[in-house]
Order: sequence, then C-alpha cells, then structure tokens
Amino acid sequence: MIKSLTTKELKELDKFTIQKIGIPSLVLMERASLAIRDITLAQHYDLSKVVIVAGYGNNGGDGLAVARLLKIKGVNVSIINVGNAKHESSEHATQSKICDYYKIPTTSRLASLSSATLVIDAIFGVGIDRPVTGEYLTAIQAINHSATTVSIDVPSGLNSDTGIPLNEAVHADLTIAIAFNKLGFNTNSGKEYTGKVIVADDMGIYYF
Repeated sequence: MIKSLTTKELKELDKFTIQKIGIPSLVLMERASLAIRDITLAQHYDLSKVVIVAGYGNNGGDGLAVARLLKIKGVNVSIINVGNAKHESSEHATQSKICDYYKIPTTSRLASLSSATLVIDAIFGVGIDRPVTGEYLTAIQAINHSATTVSIDVPSGLNSDTGIPLNEAVHADLTIAIAFNKLGFNTNSGKEYTGKVIVADDMGIYYF
C-alpha cells in the first residue's frame, strides 16, 4: 500500500530527488506526464475533444507535457492557460515552447470548455496555500460545469493536507496522484473532490 504524505513531505522529497540525487525536474515531469497519459487513455474516455486547463507553475507544465503526449497519439487536444504569465516556471516555459512546435491550439479563453468531451485539470498542484479567487475561481467553476474531468496530482483548489477546498476546488472524476497519495485524499471532504484516485509511481499503479 502506498503511503499518504503531507505537502511538506512531498516538497522535501522533490527537493531531495532534484538536488541530492540529481534527477532534473524536467525528467521527473516527463515521467509523470507519460504515466498520466497512459492512465488517462486506459480509462476509455471520450477523447474527441480534450481540453487541458493549465496554470503557469509546474502542475501546468505537467499539463502541457500531457497535451503533447496525447497529440502524438493522435488525440484532438487544446490548451487553456490560466493565470499570470509573469509567474511562469522555467519548466512550464520549456513545455510551452515544445507545444508551440507541435502546433497545439492554445488560448486563455474558457469558451472551448463548453464543447469539451474530457477536461484535464492542471491549474494548481499541492503548493496552493491561499483561497482561490479571480480568474482561477472562474476557471474552476467553469471546469465544474463542463465535461468529465481528470485532475493532475490534486484537484485544483483542494488543500492536499486537509481535503478542504480553499474557497473552491475542482470536482474531479479521476485524480492521478504523482508518486504518492495525499493525506487529504483520505478525508470525507477530500473524497468528494478527488473522485477515483490512481497513484502512479515507479513501482506501478495503485488504486485507492
């Protein structure tokens, strides 16, 4: 059984893996995104129009990598960017450049959610520590009124330690947790937002 970790423990593990072991963050992102793609494809969802809603941090970078990997598989995929581009992580910038090469349609408009058959939520990861407001709130509310939704690592807006939404959170049908289950996913509140949880790590795929 996979252990459930706190946000602090997850951040410490990431730091150790990147700085001490020496595995670059982009390598970790690629491995995670490959797992997310494969798990998503295995669910037999309607992939006729997949929309990935991505923030500008590394969770969004995961989303962009998944977009490219789905595109290579022949999936009709597009990206909606949410947030302030001035806060873009270097990993996100790299993934964005790659998506441009693959000519993946990208916009900041939420209108395309209305015709999506599958939404992949990649706005926030475990690092969120303040209430969701502004365009983030609008995006999460739009996702919650759209199609079947897969969240990357944690439903955006959900406190991964407590399972309590920070004002508002995505109601996912499936949450693909990277490497470890999150402590808050085991709470009654967390379960209302995560939907089915699949944890993907180097040892395989684990269901909770």
